[in-house]
Amino acid sequence: MTDRPELPIPSVRYGSIDHDYAARLATVAPEDDGPVWMINLMAYRPRAEYLDGRPTELTGRQADDRYAPFDSLAGVGAELVFVADVEAQLLGDSPQWDRIGVVRYPTRRAFLDMQARPDFQAQHVHKEAGMSETIILAGLPLDLPALPEDAPGWSAVPHPPTAEDGPVVVLHVLKFADDPSGGADMASYQQEAGRVAVPHGVRLAGWFGVEGTVVGDGRSWDQARFNAFPSRAAFEAVVFDPDRLAAQAEHREVAIADTYTMITRPFIDRLHESVSGVPLPT
Repeated sequence: MTDRPELPIPSVRYGSIDHDYAARLATVAPEDDGPVWMINLMAYRPRAEYLDGRPTELTGRQADDRYAPFDSLAGVGAELVFVADVEAQLLGDSPQWDRIGVVRYPTRRAFLDMQARPDFQAQHVHKEAGMSETIILAGLPLDLPALPEDAPGWSAVPHPPTAEDGPVVVLHVLKFADDPSGGADMASYQQEAGRVAVPHGVRLAGWFGVEGTVVGDGRSWDQARFNAFPSRAAFEAVVFDPDRLAAQAEHREVAIADTYTMITRPFIDRLHESVSGVPLPT
């Protein structure tokens, strides 16, 4: 016997559903509900595999492109606010993620309502066919550290955006060693990393506390941080700065128990606006 409510989320091949967290989504009181950002880490099959055995020449990515449930999202008041291809995965060995997507739902209930829609279920067969592994994190916005008032615009940094090397968004998915906020060590690292990154044009696109993992591999996570840079060269200048490297060894590596770090190239990016109401300042 179980006292869990009946949930519209089916079992999936590309990850394990956290039914306890799904039940929490289903039972949150309306007056306590509100916007939630579902952060999707996606790894594709080399070749799509449909459960009904249909022959296909589609790659996993192409099958996922057919998924695209825009009508279902609009029907529950949700919006796709960020989609990016992963250009490089710097930390976290397995899986190798291919794409990142973020959907803002007006409420947690709306996320479950979408799962029950027939139009969504009809489209979901393509996601099921295309995905090898997925992690879906339910994120709530965190207060962002303030950037200095004299932080340079992207046209005035050493590595501005160009046609060959345009803006990137670096995603850090974090599990802290003890304190879910990262504690003093992470704060010390952030201070030094920020001192190095600001002259290179860093912008904080959105930081999220992870309320729960809808689909995953059994691991839990504390935060997902999206940081924007005017170019990959700008980010790499920060990465290889000696002072930042020293702070990483002294503080960041102590604070973090598990992580993914990815350089992504967005082709939809309204993440900052979806949280703050204003576009990302560049």
